[in-house]
Amino acid sequence: MDVLEKVKAAGVIGAGGAGFPTHVKLNSTPEYLIVNGAECEPLLRVDQQLGAMYADELLETLETLRAGCGARRAIYALKEKYHDAVDALGADIHRYPDIEMRMLRNTYPAGDEQVLVYETIGRVVPEGGIPIAVGAVVLNVETLYNVSRALSGLPVTEKFVTVGGAVKSPSTVKFPIGITIQEAIDYCGGPVANDFAVIDGGPMMGKLTAPESPITKTTKGLLVLPKDHPWVVAKGRDMARMLGMAKISCCHCMLCTEVCPRNLLGHKLRPDKMMRLASYNTTAEKDAAATEAFLCCECALCELGCVMGLQPWKLHQELKRRLGGLGIKNPHKDAPKAAAKFREFKLYPVQKLIRRVGVTAYDVPAPFRGAYDAPVKLVTLPLKQSLGAPSKPCVTCGGAVSKGDLVAEIPEGALGSRLHSPVDGHVLRLDDKSITIETAQESTRGRLN
Repeated sequence: MDVLEKVKAAGVIGAGGAGFPTHVKLNSTPEYLIVNGAECEPLLRVDQQLGAMYADELLETLETLRAGCGARRAIYALKEKYHDAVDALGADIHRYPDIEMRMLRNTYPAGDEQVLVYETIGRVVPEGGIPIAVGAVVLNVETLYNVSRALSGLPVTEKFVTVGGAVKSPSTVKFPIGITIQEAIDYCGGPVANDFAVIDGGPMMGKLTAPESPITKTTKGLLVLPKDHPWVVAKGRDMARMLGMAKISCCHCMLCTEVCPRNLLGHKLRPDKMMRLASYNTTAEKDAAATEAFLCCECALCELGCVMGLQPWKLHQELKRRLGGLGIKNPHKDAPKAAAKFREFKLYPVQKLIRRVGVTAYDVPAPFRGAYDAPVKLVTLPLKQSLGAPSKPCVTCGGAVSKGDLVAEIPEGALGSRLHSPVDGHVLRLDDKSITIETAQESTRGRLN
């Protein structure tokens, strides 16, 4: 079985973003293979910790992939402030002459794929495009770790997650996929706020989620905040309320556009024009159109740029949804020859971001505590955990499964990924959205009682 088949068989997907199936991404011939170790979202620690703990394993796997896909160079990009990871990787990288480390500044969103490509190889990905358009493939650090395990025949059944914010013991833990977010929070001492909210991901691009939701292959961080925290309130603001605020208070100052990372790459995304469109049903520009929203990566930096706290990214999100519902696709395909002239002077410092978001008190270490060792009763595996089609169950209700067994397959001819059981047990429930597995330990306890 070759590398791509092993990666596909193990169900490896992008571990830190939209969950693009990795076997599809690697089925290309890039000039550069780039590892995204930027981890630009505040309070997350996973990728820098993996770089420090598994440096040689990651570099060996990266070299295997580089040679396999014929890339000229591999680049391991990470922030220079991640001293433990920099030291560990630096101690081993001399053994791999075709791999180099690239140090990044502490700015946001350094981990955005298109920003990372520009920072590492100086090429601008075309509007609406992906890195392979300029000869690059980008992999997340944990994705690379999962590829390493896949080459040894081990499927993805666990997830490294940083649990931070208003919890007693902020930590990074390797959790079984499918346990609840509440179980993960409790394992880290529980919330220190009586009434709390949970953001799945980092504070900027993460989404509010329910504590009873399961951990999936793309869960990177869980940020617990008091429910009345201003950033939680802003995230929960609905579109009608946001547009109402925009009509009253947007002064069209263009600060949202000034900080937009895609605009700074030369893409024709102008959040201030979109806000004008929402306020007056006109952009006052002949060449501006609602379809510019397709170019937004929803990093939410425009919200911090806005002196009134408005949310152009949320408008873009809604426009993409509505336009997509009408069958309209992104028409913007320009390939900028260069980034904005003064881009390097407009990059947004992460420490400033932390202050603006109001999470300074939570910017603390989250040490790696190892694998989750609390009792597991049930795991729930959503069938859609990656881009593409939902996985197709290949087990039956009541059927026994062992840890690592295949429980859902990629539909024939579709983009997707496989799912594997993270526990020994039996299938308790099965529907068109998820598979619930009761552990063998819990099954035995039930029979004894």
